Amino acid sequence: MTITTASSTPTVLGPVADIPLGEGRTYAVDGDMIAVFRLRDGSLRAVSAVCPHKGGPLADGQIDNSIVVCPLHLFAWDLATGCSQSGQAPIDVYPVREDDGQILLGE
Repeated sequence: MTITTASSTPTVLGPVADIPLGEGRTYAVDGDMIAVFRLRDGSLRAVSAVCPHKGGPLADGQIDNSIVVCPLHLFAWDLATGCSQSGQAPIDVYPVREDDGQILLGE
């Protein structure tokens, strides 16, 4: 697992309202594909958007308040740590937050 920042300055990805509660969206940031999830409690999580197993689109996966499940092969990762729940390689985790209705990636 690697917790990384997209850059030293937060990157504005767009309005939080673009992501319905309980869903995710993929954003391209500095050559990386990042999945941002808006959990049902309104909090945000950001992880690598690509499943390390076969490149599945993690933003299209099922989520709860702690894991994302790849839609291709049902492998699961912890949204806070990037650790696999099913024996796969970990995924990167990115700091993300909301500020004035906008999604900010980075610290």
